[in-house]
Amino acid sequence: DVLDETVLVAEFGVSRTPVREAILQLEAMGLVRRLPRKGATVFRPTLEEFLAILEVHAKLEGQAAGLAARRISKGWADALEKAVVACEVFARDHGDREPDAYYQLNLRFHEVVALAAGNGFLTDMIKTNARKLLAYYRARYRYAGAIAASASDHRAIASLIIARDSAGAETLMQ
Repeated sequence: DVLDETVLVAEFGVSRTPVREAILQLEAMGLVRRLPRKGATVFRPTLEEFLAILEVHAKLEGQAAGLAARRISKGWADALEKAVVACEVFARDHGDREPDAYYQLNLRFHEVVALAAGNGFLTDMIKTNARKLLAYYRARYRYAGAIAASASDHRAIASLIIARDSAGAETLMQ
């Protein structure tokens, strides 16, 4: 979709400057593209772009899990356990219902793993990539059994991280 600055100015009751700044920020995050003679459009990857982003994202997430297994502190281990338990309890109590609510718990699990890795640059790269995959990750929990499978995967990954099995955690997270 084309982002019409005039419509956005009217809708939000602001001047053009904050609208332009917001579009520039979205462009910097990779969520908006500027096209010649079309203006700014919402990022909509081709299948090839989507698969390329997903491929890189899997490697980044795997690297984070591997680093977390080497570096995890007691505090991050506790936060990781709390995130995993929240996913497991949700899967048990809600099954396949409320996928958007589970998605938030999934985000927390991945955030904890990334932060436990102790590499701010890697965390920023994961966030940048993840923004481009939001629609995919939201949609994947709408399939039967996906929430339970995700919670089970989270438990397995967390167990490898806590056991300091860097190679195993990296491989499974990928």
